[in-house]
Amino acid sequence: MAIEVHATRMELLNLRRKLALAERGHKLLKDKEEALRRDLFILIREVQKLRKKVEEFLAQAVRYSMLARTRMEDEEIDAALLFTGQRTDITLGWERVLNVRVPHFEVKREGDPFAYGFAYTVPMLDLFLKALSEVMVEMVKLAELEKRLELVAMELQKTRRRVNVLEYRLIPELVASLKYIKMKLDEMERSNLSRIMRIKEIIRAH
Repeated sequence: MAIEVHATRMELLNLRRKLALAERGHKLLKDKEEALRRDLFILIREVQKLRKKVEEFLAQAVRYSMLARTRMEDEEIDAALLFTGQRTDITLGWERVLNVRVPHFEVKREGDPFAYGFAYTVPMLDLFLKALSEVMVEMVKLAELEKRLELVAMELQKTRRRVNVLEYRLIPELVASLKYIKMKLDEMERSNLSRIMRIKEIIRAH
């Protein structure tokens, strides 16, 4: 037996308290495991959906870029894109999801991304910049969701390990120890009862 116990009524009471606590903790952890699993599946679907959207935006931006380069010289495009009138700030915050600390990014943008003269450029360059501007926000959101997914998956793994320790090791050991102590106490009680009966018989005989 993995748990060393003494066959006493005090030990029996202590083990019963420990078993009740372990079973309560097991239920709470099972509930948390189920909630984490649900959250994980939701995050997986969100990440897949957003990743597809980002890939489509990027593919569109590449097409606009290639079309722009067929109508403008590389030097003209480089000069047009050298400066921007838009400022982008990304603020990192933290939230708690099922006791898991997860990141939250907030994107703030100010100004106009089109800092060049439209008379010297083609519309495809405008569409290219617009697509890049839109995809950047989605990429930040994707990074946030993927990190959340990683952290929730790690927490789920840790919670599952704790559930398994309680379910397959600690609780069975406590139950076995309780049975052992109860059996020993019953044996001691029967032995004491037999001894008392013999003493009574000896007293009656005299």
